[in-house]
Formats: sequence, structure tokens, C-alpha cells
Amino acid sequence: MRAMILNKPRQLLQLRDVPKPRPAKRQLLVRIATCAVCRTDLHVVDGELPDPKLPLIPGHQIVGHIEEIGDMVNSKFKVGDRIGIPWLGWTDGECAYCRSNRENLCDQARFTGYTIDGGYAEFTVADAQFCFHLPDRYNDVDVAPLLCAGLIGYRSYRKAGDARRLGIYGFGNAAHLIAQVALYEGRDLFVFTRPGDTATQKAAKKLGAVWAGGSAEMPPEKLDAAIIFASVGALVPAALHALAKGGTVVCGGIHMTDIPSFPYGDLWGERVITSVANLTRRDGEEFFEIAPRVPVLTKTETFPLEQANTALDRFRVGQLKGTAVLTIDTTVR
Repeated sequence: MRAMILNKPRQLLQLRDVPKPRPAKRQLLVRIATCAVCRTDLHVVDGELPDPKLPLIPGHQIVGHIEEIGDMVNSKFKVGDRIGIPWLGWTDGECAYCRSNRENLCDQARFTGYTIDGGYAEFTVADAQFCFHLPDRYNDVDVAPLLCAGLIGYRSYRKAGDARRLGIYGFGNAAHLIAQVALYEGRDLFVFTRPGDTATQKAAKKLGAVWAGGSAEMPPEKLDAAIIFASVGALVPAALHALAKGGTVVCGGIHMTDIPSFPYGDLWGERVITSVANLTRRDGEEFFEIAPRVPVLTKTETFPLEQANTALDRFRVGQLKGTAVLTIDTTVR
């Protein structure tokens, strides 16, 4: 099968012909239709996340169809089913985290496109327990970004609690998706962009934000919660300063630059800083139930598999018009 291979961080992916995998116990063999490109893919390729599997097939927003079912897979799947494969690829199911419904924190967890091979390829295998049926409302291209930007965004959103006045710092893929859920649920949305990015601010207001401005600005009202999707540590003190008492700052990325010091007075008043690590299967089940009802809409830009480096390069420098999606099976719907 064809696959784009990362041999070493900070190098271009190489298109190679590699053996087609076979499903082991509890695994599914999946013919990949599409795989969306995520900022985490950039962190892996650029060497910002430690100890990836090498050589590695990146990609963890995978849409495909089951071609073969391994032993001991439960009956909810059958050959031909369309499924999604997310970032969280396996947990031990036995540790204190797994037994307390916090499988996203499992110390032995394996991650698609990072510690196990992912979706920049024609086929992959995945643990059936961590795969999702996908809503029929979406085609193979449009649903792919929901598998990470949507799921991690949703977990970040739920960690923000019942905030009426919700701030979002960084209005990229995850923010755009979860903003739709927030507006659907009646939240007042405040969007913070790079200073001077009036085009994104106008887009946020068009979507329904009550206010949009630069990340150094103060909103017209104190926020009940803020989600930071940009990987910029300096935004944490900025968001804290914009919070009302009892508010929460949620750091929604897997990687962030160092957080600078800030006055204790900005944290006092029972304000909270928390992070989001990975996702749980429950997050996926809840999000794929609500997404078609909103409906959450994605903006995408497609690339063939062999242009994965181009997609990553354009993502890195901010030249994409939507989420980059690799189209691998030409029969995608």
C-alpha cells in the first residue's frame, strides 16, 4: 500500500510502498477514505512532541470502511461499515485512570499517528474499541475534521462548564467547530485573534460572536470561562485577566509554549487553570450525537495523499482556507 512516512522529525514525509497491515485481536482493518490534517500532526513532524514511533505514518482524523475484522471484535461492527479513528488508539483498561473513567490519562495509552501508525496511508488497523460509527449526515471529507478538532474542542468546551460568557483564544479549526455548539446552546461568545486579524474577527462576528478582537484586548464584559486553542503560553495570563471570579481557563492543546509569570491577584477569587489531555470514548459518543443536530459544519481544503507535505507546509504558515483533508480512496462520498 502507499503511505507517507516520517523517518525523522523535521524532515519531509516520504511516499513509500509498504506492506498492508493485518488486523490482530480486537482490531479492524480499514481502507482509508480520508484523513484530516491536525496541528498535532505538525507538532509531531516538527519534533515538538517527544518520542514518536519511527518510522511513522502520521494522521489521526481517519475516515474509512472496514475491510476485515480481527478476532474478538464485538458485533457492533461489520465489514463495509464506515468508521472514524481518533487520536486515542488504545488504553490498558486496568490502571486507576481507566477504572475511574479517565482513560484519557492512562500512562500506557497509545495514540494514532504518534505512537502507532495513522492515516496518511491507504490502509490502517485500529483497536475496534476506540473506533466510532459516524453520522450519516456528513460525507467522508466533511466528517474527518470532527475526529480531533471536533472531539478535543468538545472536551475543552465541556471543561469550561456552564459558562454563559465564553471566550475563545485562537479561532482555528477546533475553535470554529466548537463555537457552533456554544452558539447552539445559547452561550455569549467572545473571540480573540492575533492582533490586527480583522478578517478572522469579522468571520467570528458573522458566525454569531457578540464580540471579537485582538488577544491583547479586554472584552466588554468579564468572562465566565475561556478556552485557549492557540499554542501560545502568554495567552494564559491574558485570559486569566479577562475572567470573572470563579472562572476557568481551559488550555485545549497538546503543546503550548511556556506560560509567563502573572500576578497572583489574577488567579485569586477561585479562578482555575486546567488543561485538556486527549479524549475519552464518551466524548466521541456525546459529540457525534450533538454535531448533526447543531449542525456543526466544517470548512475543508482537499489534497491527494502524495501532497501531504504541501498540506502541512500550508498549515504551518497559515495559508489554508479550511481544514486540510487528504483524500486517499477516490470513491469517497
